[in-house]
Amino acid sequence: MTKHFHKELEKIKKKILSLGGIVEDRVRLSIKAIETRDAVIAKKIINGDYEIDEMEVDIEEDCLKILALYQPVAVDLRFITTVIKINNDLERIADETVNIARGINYLSKRKQQLGFDFDFSEMLAKTQFMLKRSLDALVNLDTDIAAKVCILDDEVDKMNGDVHRMVKDAIKKNPEMGEHLINLLLISRHLERIADHATNIAEEVIYLVNGEIVRHENF
Repeated sequence: MTKHFHKELEKIKKKILSLGGIVEDRVRLSIKAIETRDAVIAKKIINGDYEIDEMEVDIEEDCLKILALYQPVAVDLRFITTVIKINNDLERIADETVNIARGINYLSKRKQQLGFDFDFSEMLAKTQFMLKRSLDALVNLDTDIAAKVCILDDEVDKMNGDVHRMVKDAIKKNPEMGEHLINLLLISRHLERIADHATNIAEEVIYLVNGEIVRHENF
């Protein structure tokens, strides 16, 4: 039974890492869509969401079966509960890419000329980096990498706040562009949420390795 149990754990590990890779690819696509305002890419993201939903359900069911059949304890129980949480965060990240894609669909159809645009490049790079490093931390069970991801979250929060202020000022000057500008604000908010979920993953890695809950701590 022990041999079969560990085979099941290894299968779940492979599945969660596979889901992480697919979600990371969706984030790359959403970043490309933001940079190019490409509705074709946006549609691809939206149409592919069912695949991630199915994988998320499959992983959760596997975890629940292991809990019911083997009643794991100690580090094995910590692994299963961590996977369940990370599984949820990955699915939520994918949902945020769909939200971004819908915003890009709106922007690509209207193509209003504001005379200016928001430069998302730094926020895009930081968010993508945080997700990559949180998944690196998961693969390598590296708490140092995970802690560095947590530190970066404040930077993305600040960027989102900056965009909020810029949108607020722009709407005052260009009220007729309100809906267009709100879509830009929402894109920023969805990126900030992706960074939040990447931080959650990093925190769960620290819990998995050290058994320490750090989500309320300051890094």
